Amino acid sequence: MQKVDKIWLDGKLIDWDNARVHVLTHTLHYGMGVFEGIRCYKCHNGNSAVLKLKEHVDRLFASATIGLIKIPFSREQITAAILETVRANNMAEGYIRPLVFIGDGEMGLYVPDPPIRVMIACWPWGAYLGEDGLKNGIRAKISSFTRHHVNVGMTKAKICGNYVNSILAKREVKLAGYDEAIMLDAEGYVAEASGENIFIAKDGVLKTTPPTSILKGITRDAIIEISRDLGIPLVEQRFTRDELYMADECFFTGTAAEITPVREVDNRQIGNGKPGPLTTKLQSVYFDAVRGKIDQYASWLTVV
Repeated sequence: MQKVDKIWLDGKLIDWDNARVHVLTHTLHYGMGVFEGIRCYKCHNGNSAVLKLKEHVDRLFASATIGLIKIPFSREQITAAILETVRANNMAEGYIRPLVFIGDGEMGLYVPDPPIRVMIACWPWGAYLGEDGLKNGIRAKISSFTRHHVNVGMTKAKICGNYVNSILAKREVKLAGYDEAIMLDAEGYVAEASGENIFIAKDGVLKTTPPTSILKGITRDAIIEISRDLGIPLVEQRFTRDELYMADECFFTGTAAEITPVREVDNRQIGNGKPGPLTTKLQSVYFDAVRGKIDQYASWLTVV
């Protein structure tokens, strides 16, 4: 991670090296906090713009509601703080991480009136799964770890502790020599990757997991919108791992991963082993959209 100058903490911009919390911070011990991942892109006209800022802030507050966390700032204040943090670091392009967490004070699982703190950081960050992965596709493996059941981990919320499940899956497949993990739901259907949603294509039709047991990704929604605008047939429907193996194309979507093709799953080549025509088209339109080249999607962007 590349160090920048300032981090926004509890309403103030402070120096990166001074952004410290106590070792008895509640979230550090128990994992109850919520966060977002947001990208800022340098547009073709030289401006920098945050992608789908409102949607990310809304999801942060929704996650907090699910986690019974009352954020001590309004949506408008958090939105302004995100833009202020990007500007303070003169960051033309990169990643933004808001985090709402329970501070130090009382310990134990139940704290009746916990201190809620908010942090916003940003840093330059390239392709999450690698530039070669964006261009040529990655190798994925079905993990032995099951995605949280909807009555276990509150799958609609980006709760910090939920991601232990993803970390275990990611570590498992990386140690086996793969790039990313694909996780099945509690009934054995394909759910999502460790930090991305998944799409497959067969005979010109796109299919993606319905938003039941998965985190409803903001990039996922963008690709669904682009697909419909392009007239590409798309269904939100559960599918099995053998259907995944037989797909013509497969790709992941996510703020960090953007649109990353998958060329192989469990040592089985997907399609012809390289990004297919639908993946390539969607990837091209998406990157043009986030860089402000398509007026139709200008509303996605908030100029810094």
